[in-house]
Amino acid sequence: PQGIGSPSVYHAVIVIFLEFFAWGLLTAPTLVVLHETFPKHTFLMNGLIQGVKGLLSFLSAPLIGALSDVWGRKSFLLLTVFFTCAPIPLMKISPWWYFAVISVSGVFAVTFSVVFAYVADITQEHERSMAYGLVSATFAASLVTSPAIGAYLGRIYGDSLVVVLATAIALLDICFILVAVPESLPEKMRPASWGAPISWEQADPFASLKKVGQDSIVLLICITVFLSYLPEAGQYSSFFLYLRQIMGFSSESVAAFIAVLGILSIIAQTIVLSLLMRSIGNKNTILLGLGFQILQLAWYGFGSEPWMMWAAGAVAAMSSITFPAVSALVSRTADADQQGVVQGMITGIRGLCNGLGPALYGFIFYIFHVELNELPMPESPSGGSVVAQYHLQQNSIIPGPPFLFGACSVLLALLVALFIPEHTNLNVRSSNWKKHCGSHGHPHSPQAPGEAKEPLLQDTNV
Repeated sequence: PQGIGSPSVYHAVIVIFLEFFAWGLLTAPTLVVLHETFPKHTFLMNGLIQGVKGLLSFLSAPLIGALSDVWGRKSFLLLTVFFTCAPIPLMKISPWWYFAVISVSGVFAVTFSVVFAYVADITQEHERSMAYGLVSATFAASLVTSPAIGAYLGRIYGDSLVVVLATAIALLDICFILVAVPESLPEKMRPASWGAPISWEQADPFASLKKVGQDSIVLLICITVFLSYLPEAGQYSSFFLYLRQIMGFSSESVAAFIAVLGILSIIAQTIVLSLLMRSIGNKNTILLGLGFQILQLAWYGFGSEPWMMWAAGAVAAMSSITFPAVSALVSRTADADQQGVVQGMITGIRGLCNGLGPALYGFIFYIFHVELNELPMPESPSGGSVVAQYHLQQNSIIPGPPFLFGACSVLLALLVALFIPEHTNLNVRSSNWKKHCGSHGHPHSPQAPGEAKEPLLQDTNV
């Protein structure tokens, strides 16, 4: 087989690290270019760009996953990484084309789906969650370090060097896939030719969503996930821009915020989550995570000082335990032959939120006129920019309206989650569901049961 050595988790880890390290370097330059390109409707345009990308990813993920089951993983790793990183050099060439290509690249921005399938091909069932954890930790590590490096290099040498460096790392990732990554899908699992048929049911992104109402417990869990992840997806898309333009954070401060939040989230999703699951139980852990999320969003919404953002960020790290706890609940209570179906429904709902959330946040910012008509001025003696302080005086009651909306949405999720029983068996009785499972019957499908341990990760969040 082509590549260096036999397929391993470390091949997948390197692919993920290089891709997201390249994008992490561009965190600070992207915020500046976004505001310079769309000075009057920054938040609205940011929401629309990320929203289109998220919806396209949601629509294309099942098809790409099904095709990779037939044609192999390596070619689709190459395809997803290439098109996800294609916008990077355009940042300095043409900002308009940069943002346009980012939106369209959502069709292929599903590297994680292919990487998880790659890992599933080469691991046994009992070791898969540990392998996914290694991939996830690598993702977090790349985003903990790269924004700070990009902000530092941009301040010393200018943003052009950062863009060139990010482009070089993306090209290195593509070359690594071409030269070093071996194919993980066994030859016997692939058809003799590339003409193998793909059924519409395999490629239908709404297939899992259609089955939500067939079990009351599944319905409660899915509503909880939708109401809690919708504001989270919107927050990921706009929060760093909000810190930079409204709260007056410098590029270095935003990078430091990302690093601290990432480290705290890793601790919360490993050590703290494990302790809570053993001490207070699965359902109570979900409720606690939702409670922290409400507090965090309300704090972001009413906070008008930088220290409030830092304090709320610590609470945000604790709120990241919610989705792993939901996945654990589903994994423990669903029948063995229905794990992929139920997990696929939750993954589909989160993918839908990745499209709706950013657009919703951008629209709310637009409705409440949370925009800047000029670039941030030099810092005032009190530490924040003059523009940011003027803006906060104009909107002192609710500086961040979308975050307050998000808090109300999560409060509804908390009320719904109260009705989820602690111990139950999710019995999906419909034969159509099992037929759906059968259509994805490849033992290494991206929606394998091991993905129940998948952390809060989505390509579009970057």
